[in-house]
Amino acid sequence: MSKSRMIVLATIAVFCAMRPHAKADDWDQKTVFTFSGPVEIPGQVLSAGTYVFKLLDSQSDRNVVQVFDKREKHLYGTFLAIPDYRLKPTGKPIMTFEERPAGSPEAVKAWFYPGLNYGNEFVYPKAKALQLAKANNQPVASMPNELAANTTKPATTVEEPPVIELKQASLKAQQPTEEEAEVADIFVMPPVDDQLPSRLPKTASEFPLLAAVGLVSLACGASLRFTDARLKGK
Repeated sequence: MSKSRMIVLATIAVFCAMRPHAKADDWDQKTVFTFSGPVEIPGQVLSAGTYVFKLLDSQSDRNVVQVFDKREKHLYGTFLAIPDYRLKPTGKPIMTFEERPAGSPEAVKAWFYPGLNYGNEFVYPKAKALQLAKANNQPVASMPNELAANTTKPATTVEEPPVIELKQASLKAQQPTEEEAEVADIFVMPPVDDQLPSRLPKTASEFPLLAAVGLVSLACGASLRFTDARLKGK
């Protein structure tokens, strides 16, 4: 292989490596948690063991979270969450819990993916949310009690009825005083910039990048021809 051809191939290889790419784990925030004891999620209790948490949808202010077994063969449920903001991101996954009476399983409050300063705070059915609010003396996001059944219905896309109903639910904030407030009046939403996706949407075009690669390739070719001409002239 000639020297000039090797340079061209090397240039192409470098620009191929620069194409936008994000691991699936970054996009759906897939996180594996192992619990040493039972924990409560909206509508059910998970026994001690290893589970996979990931987003089914993160394109709005109502994220949809799904929980699977460690091999992702069994779906335990599909849950509604709202963003939970923290000042500084961490380098490891974090899960926070609501306080519960002695002997009761800890209730999952929120889950934070590494490197992000916003997480996913679980929305509980109204009755459970009110109970948690009183126990923790702080507001808890709630949805209508009748939608609790939707969390255990099979769903693989955001277009399916159980998920659509969850995303369209009227959300409230249950307070320790038993008063009910609007979610937006109680919970602080993260800045808009922090909600940008970790990769380009499928509708986004890579044409500008391809055009840049083309122009650089042409420039490299012209440079190689100029170099060859100089060498032949000597």
